[in-house]
Amino acid sequence: MELIKPPRIEQRPELPCIGIRLVTPFRGMFKVRDDLLRELYEWLDGRGVAAVGPFFLRLHVIDMEGPMEIEVGAVTPDRLPGDARVSAGVLPAGPYATLTYRDHARRANSALIDWAKANGVVFDRSDDPMGDRFTCRYEAYVTDPRTEPRKTRWEVELNIRVVQ
Repeated sequence: MELIKPPRIEQRPELPCIGIRLVTPFRGMFKVRDDLLRELYEWLDGRGVAAVGPFFLRLHVIDMEGPMEIEVGAVTPDRLPGDARVSAGVLPAGPYATLTYRDHARRANSALIDWAKANGVVFDRSDDPMGDRFTCRYEAYVTDPRTEPRKTRWEVELNIRVVQ
């Protein structure tokens, strides 16, 4: 993992977004993400929406051994109407533990979690019968996946909302 910006706390505004949300096993989740990104690109192109970004993978509920509730989406300049497949929503405002990395998402997540523990930072999460439910945990793709197909070259901002 290449650490581009070290772990820190940043205050974030509410961001309007659109996304496709579903449940999928952890194994194979990144293929599902890639398929949903392509579907989202087509959805946006079909509506003539060009100014979006960044695209993101949001993890609503995490169970590394079972199903993951995920959302693949994009930040939008304004609220857009959704449809039966794509929903309008927001990434909530608040303080976030964050770091920016390239390559090796698992190592980046471990680094941020370890940093939070060492610094007394508490994630805004709760127990759920399906796993760990996060108020907002997402990876924002600073590098637009449409222009850089090599995932190992993507600059990614990992964000987990924290308790104030």
